Amino acid sequence: MKIELIPAIDIINGQCVRLTKGDYQQKTVYRDSPAEVAKEFEEIGFRRLHVVDLDGAKSRHIVNCEVLRRITTETQLTVDFGGGIKTDEDIEKAFAAGAAMVTVGSIAVTKPDLFMGWLEKYGPERMILGADVRHGKISINGWKEDSTEDLLPFLRKYIEAGVRTVLCTEISKDGTLSGPAIDLYSEVMEAYPELHLIASGGVSSLDDIKALDAAGIPAVVFGKAIYEGRIDLRELMQAP
Repeated sequence: MKIELIPAIDIINGQCVRLTKGDYQQKTVYRDSPAEVAKEFEEIGFRRLHVVDLDGAKSRHIVNCEVLRRITTETQLTVDFGGGIKTDEDIEKAFAAGAAMVTVGSIAVTKPDLFMGWLEKYGPERMILGADVRHGKISINGWKEDSTEDLLPFLRKYIEAGVRTVLCTEISKDGTLSGPAIDLYSEVMEAYPELHLIASGGVSSLDDIKALDAAGIPAVVFGKAIYEGRIDLRELMQAP
C-alpha cells in the first residue's frame, strides 16, 4: 500500500482514550500510559504518530504537554500534536515538548491572521490544517461549535496561502467504526490533487484502509480500531 499509516493517541487526564463523534460523555479509557502505547507502535514499525490533547481542545489551551514530552523523548516517532493550540505560547509549548508538527483547526477559522502568521513563521512542513467537518461545515473548539465555513472554500483559502497538509475528520464517523467517508475525501482530492490529505474518522478494519489507499488518499489516521482489536497492526504493516 502507498497510503501513509498514522496511529492516533487521544489524551484525557493523562490517559489514552477514545471518544465517539467527539462526545466527551462517550469516553472509553484504554490505557493509562500514552507513552507506553507510543513505544509499542514504534516497536511494530510505525514512524508517525498523531497525538490529540482532548483536555486542551476543551479548555482552549494545551493541558497534556508533559505527556507529549514523554512520548517524544522516549520514542523516535515523528509526532504531530493538536488540541488547545490557541496562542503563540501554546504553539511554542508544543514544539518545545518535541512535536515535529502541529495540527491547528479552530484558530484557522476564528483568527485566520494568527494562523497565517504561524504558517509564515514555522513553514508549511510544520503546520497541519485541521478541517473537522460536520454537515459540510467546519467545526471548532473541540467540535462543540459548527462554524459557517464550507469545507472546500475553507481549504482553498489556505492552500493558496501555502498549506500543504490537511487532516480532515468527518465527525459523524469518528469513533463509530462505521467506515471512512471515502466520498468526502475523494471530493477533496479531486479539487486539490497536490494536497497531502490525511483522512480521519470511521476506520474499522484493514479493508477500510485498503479502500482509502485504492481511492488515492495519501494518508490515514486511525485509533479506535486499534484499541478495540479490529486491526492487527503487524498484519497491517505487512499488507501489500
